[in-house]
Amino acid sequence: MAFLGSVKSAIFDREERKQQYQAHIRGLNAYDRHKKFLNDYVGFYGKEKSTQLKLPVKTDQDALREGYRFIRSEEDDMDRSWEQRLVKRYYDKLFKEYCIADMSQYKSGKIGLRWRTEKEVISGKGQFICGNKHCDEKDGLASYEVNFSYLEAGENKQALVKLVTCERCAEKLHHKKQKEMEERREKEESKRKREWSRIDDLDDEYKGSKERKRKGKKASSSSVNDKSGIDENFDEFLEGMFP
Repeated sequence: MAFLGSVKSAIFDREERKQQYQAHIRGLNAYDRHKKFLNDYVGFYGKEKSTQLKLPVKTDQDALREGYRFIRSEEDDMDRSWEQRLVKRYYDKLFKEYCIADMSQYKSGKIGLRWRTEKEVISGKGQFICGNKHCDEKDGLASYEVNFSYLEAGENKQALVKLVTCERCAEKLHHKKQKEMEERREKEESKRKREWSRIDDLDDEYKGSKERKRKGKKASSSSVNDKSGIDENFDEFLEGMFP
């Protein structure tokens, strides 16, 4: 009976901690929840270095060369608490969920993509901060799905990943596509103008032809009238000549 009571007490305590944890995280905004999950991950899974420590800065080339991975080895979560499973699921979802873009050559249609470094994951760069590596905007962000081709462990891979940008950087992201659409519209408009110009020329030619025919008929009618007038003059002079 004592053992059964102990089990019930443990289950009750565990459920109470779960409810308290849920109530706490519901009161946090997305970014504060992100920071808590990562800090709890360190506490639950015993990561050697604290997320509060300032990590060494890595260049884009370093990140690409290393093929940085965030997913750790598979662990048996059967005995883990709900809180532990939650933060681990969140941590694992950060892997290849968001990317960072280099938009320095966006006008030529060249935008480079790479995975985030650990420091960027912890700070929320590319998730809660604009994913353009030269922009730190936090307001007016939107997420776009982009096709990312990359090299990992010597193998070429492709993945659809999210790129979060502010409004200004979103224009840079879509600059090439927008430019192509404008060029296509200009070509279509130019084609329509040429077609209308040909129609106008044909219409003018048709109108000119009608006008020439009308003038020809008028001239012919005038000639008849002139001839009729001469006849009337003849009759005047020949009057009484044929009794």
